[in-house]
Order: sequence, then C-alpha cells, then structure tokens
Amino acid sequence: MSQDRTSGDKTFAVQGGSSRRSGIRIMGRLIGLVKPLLPVMILAIVLGTVGYLCAIFLTILAGYGLMHILMEPVMEALGLSLASSGAGMLLRMEPQTLFIVLVVMAVMRGILHYGEQYCNHFIAFKLLAIIRHKVFAALRKLCPAKLEGRDKGNLISVITSDIELLEVFYAHTISPIAIAVLTSLVMILFLGRISPVAAILALAGYLVVGAVIPLFFGSRGADKGMEFRNGFGNLNSFILDSLRGLDETIQYRQGEKRRIEMAERSDQLGEVQKGLNRLEASQRSVTNLMILLFSFAMLFLMIALRQAGSVDLTGMLVGTIAMMGSFGPVTALASLSNNLNQTLASGERVLSILEEEPKVEEVNGAENISFTDAEADNVDFAYEEEQILKDYSIRIPKGKVVGIHGASGSGKSTLLKLLMRFWDVQGGQVKISGRDVRGINTLDLRELESYVTQETVLFHDSIANNIAIGKTGAAREEIMEAAKKASIHDFIMTLPKGYDTEVGELGDTLSGGEKQRIGIARAFLHDAPFLLLDEPTSNLDSLNEGIILKSLKEGKGDKTVLLVSHRKSTMNLADVVYEMDNGRIS
Repeated sequence: MSQDRTSGDKTFAVQGGSSRRSGIRIMGRLIGLVKPLLPVMILAIVLGTVGYLCAIFLTILAGYGLMHILMEPVMEALGLSLASSGAGMLLRMEPQTLFIVLVVMAVMRGILHYGEQYCNHFIAFKLLAIIRHKVFAALRKLCPAKLEGRDKGNLISVITSDIELLEVFYAHTISPIAIAVLTSLVMILFLGRISPVAAILALAGYLVVGAVIPLFFGSRGADKGMEFRNGFGNLNSFILDSLRGLDETIQYRQGEKRRIEMAERSDQLGEVQKGLNRLEASQRSVTNLMILLFSFAMLFLMIALRQAGSVDLTGMLVGTIAMMGSFGPVTALASLSNNLNQTLASGERVLSILEEEPKVEEVNGAENISFTDAEADNVDFAYEEEQILKDYSIRIPKGKVVGIHGASGSGKSTLLKLLMRFWDVQGGQVKISGRDVRGINTLDLRELESYVTQETVLFHDSIANNIAIGKTGAAREEIMEAAKKASIHDFIMTLPKGYDTEVGELGDTLSGGEKQRIGIARAFLHDAPFLLLDEPTSNLDSLNEGIILKSLKEGKGDKTVLLVSHRKSTMNLADVVYEMDNGRIS
C-alpha cells in the first residue's frame, strides 16, 4: 500500500506503567541539561541559601532582642544571667546594634531573593529555548518514519505546554532542593551548638517535611500527573481535528455531537485535575501538621533540657525560634511536589522525544556524488507485518520521464519515499548513481532530489515565502522564475499583493490546483536533477491537470522525472510507463 502508513506505535512510550522512568531519573536527565548554565545555577543556590539564612536569623535575633529588652531587668534583679551559654554570648549585642543588624538582614533578604529568582528564571527561559530547539531537531530526525500518522495534537502539546511547564522545574525546583539541603545543614550545625539532641530532632523534621512527605505523595500522584498530561494532549488533538473539519461538521449536522464529546473529554480531564488538587490539599495539610508537631517537639525538648540544666534560658529560646523559623526552605521543597507530578510527566514526554531513536539514521562524511541514474534492485519493504514491495526492481535513466501507473495502494508512493530514504528497505537496494542510498550523505541526497507530495503543505505565510522553502536565501527573481515554470506566475500577479499575498492557514485561500502548482514551483526552485512527483494531479480536474502537465513538460529541462499516478491521462507526459500491481512491475 502507498499512503498513510506508519512504522511504529503512534504515541511515544509515556503512558503510566512499569516502562516509565522514575521521578529521580527524569529529574536527573533534566538537570543534565543545565550544564551550559551551571555557573548561573550555582550563583542562584548561593544567593538563595544566604537569603534564607538571613530570614531565619532575622527571626532568631528579633526574638532574642525582644526577650533582652523585656526580661533582662527582671533577670538582673534576680541575679541571673540571660546569656551565659555559648549561644547566648554569640547573640549578645547592644539594642541599637541589634536594630541595625535586623534592618540590614531584612534588606539583604529581599535583595538576595530577587537575585536568586532572577538567576533561576534566566536559566529557565534560556533552557526552554534550548529544549525547543532540541525537540524540533529530534522531530526532524524522526520524521517521517517515526512520525507519519502520529497524533499531531499531542506533539503540539509536547512542543508548547509540556516544555513550558518545565519552567517550573528549572526556575522553582533545582535550586530550591539545593538551597533546602544547604540551609538545613547550616541550621543543624547551629542547633548542634546548643544541643546535639536538638540537632537530631531538627534533622528528623527537615527529612520528614522536605523528603518523606513529598516522595510519598509524589509516588501517589505520578500516574495521575501523566494521565492529565496525556489527556490534555488528546483534548488538543480533538480540538485541532474539530477546527480543521469545521465545514464538514456543519454540513453533516454533527456540531452538537462534537460539542458533547468535547464537553465529556473536558469533564474527564477536570476529574483528573480534581484528583490532583485533592492530593495537593492532603499534602499541604500533612506538611503543616508535621511542621506544627516538630515545632512543639522542639519547644518541649528545650524546656526539658532547660530543666535538666543542659541549656540556659537563651539557648531554650533560640533553639525553639530557630526550629520554628527554619522550615521555610523545606516547606518550599514540599510544595514543589504539588506541581511536580505534572512537571515530571511533561519532562517524561519531552525526554521520550529527545531519546527516541530514528528509524533512519542520517549519513555524514561520505564522498559526494552527482546524479546519473536511479534504481530499485530486488527491493523488499513492509510496514510492520504488511508487505508492500516484494522483489521489486526498476531503473530510472537520466534525462527521462518515467511513469508508474497503478491503482491506489499498489506501492507507488512507497517507492518514492524509499528513493528519498524516508525509510530503509528490508531487502535489496535503492540506488542513486549506482550507490546505495544508505551510503549517501543525507544532505547530498536531499540536494539531488525534489519531492512533490500528493498534498502540498502550505504555511501561514506569503506565497513568495512558501515557494522560497525550496531554496534557502532565494532571491525574488528566482522565486518568480520558478513560479513561471510551474505556470502559477500569472495567477499570482492577479492577486492584490502579488507574491506577498498571505495564503491562510494550510493554504485554505487557494484551490487544490493552485496549491499543487506552488508545490511544483518549490521543486523547480530547488533545481535538483531528480524530480519525484507523487500523484501531482490526483485531486484536480482535467483543465488543471493539463496546466500542471504542460508546466512540467516545459519546465523540466534536462531533469530526470519519476511520475507516479493512478490516472492514465497523467502518463501522457512519460517517455516510458510501467504498470504496478501490488508491489510488482509489469
């Protein structure tokens, strides 16, 4: 068969299940992409850590200062010292000096937080641009063997919303994890100076709030997050199909049916979102409860240590305030997992594209060649289990127009795709100038061939730019000359803006014949010696067919042309015609 084939599953392996990567592996791969911006990331971590320490010690010093002002006269009257311990001596300072330090730390906290956020978002948006380039490059390598027939809406969702969601990871995940670890380590050491038991309690609190709770709820919501991202992509596909088929929907009165189905899909997606929201609310409640419990635990511990004489009054106060005020970094870390399920699901979908192996590997470094002829030599080819070509051979001599006539589905289009090396054969050889296409530089092969497909894809741009796709940096004169060869120049000149006329989305403002002639103009502009034409007149009336055949005959020059069609009238252009029947030439 020759049309609408795929050579693999139509969706990337991103569904829930055992084949999925763990969250740690996904995060590791995403963090690896930060390497070009590592100095900026280190700066963000340093600024964030110092900023959080400013906020924590701002609270500690303020509490100590308040107690110093209110209680020192009472303590002195009783003959007691407010700050006899090491921690107390560390914090003792005059009220005026303390006030200045508090103001400085408050200002520094704001400046450092701004610097951290600036660095994080600089990294995020730079990396999003890099990832988009990487994804597009990956899609180009995968196309068409791995992408033909794939769900375009899901691919659009990956390229747009999934990559955009990674901003949360790069701006609000990587540095907060490092900041939480470093800040917690500093606070454990600080509390350890007051009491080793207090340090152990703090360590337990930080681990529970910053690691145990996020990992527990993250594992519960991982599949839900992937289900939501896949559902979102499927909804995008449905909407895209509905918009493209709007005329048919109206004509056959299917509007209400499509509306109901869209509402059902939206409701299903909403239910998944509600599940994620409930999970987020549960996690937030458990996190707040644990913070409260550990804060009270530290208070009771400090009271017990005070009664046992292990710490003084200042140590008791400082230890309690330090514990209560130091949960900020790990709380931020715990809050990450609320959105992290969707972020990791998006990361999995993006990484699945970046790591997908192409069916056809590009060739570089081989010796350049010039075109002399083309042939298929005892070729076998199948899409999965469906055999298309079997022991198939044909030779296309230089300068000739070779026609292949056959019914739809007989393998004609497949032959052209094999000559373009969109797929590799399973048996035999496809040769250009006597060399197997698998040994020809991919770039050279593209330069030697021009391929006009059954459906010409036009971009939402001007006619000139659509034709100019055939040659990078083409001058307007070259574009016009190619249009003349394709017999489309006179029509273009009748348009109000001529070559600057916008063609609309998918070229909807043009007829099938006009779009086909723009496709042929691209091929003429590309000026390759070997021209492949796949059903160039299949959707046209006899008048437009005659115009296109005339333009091909007059514009081909000394090019070699392989013309495939199920129409006998199209074969009038050919020097020699072969009949194809289920992958065999007769």
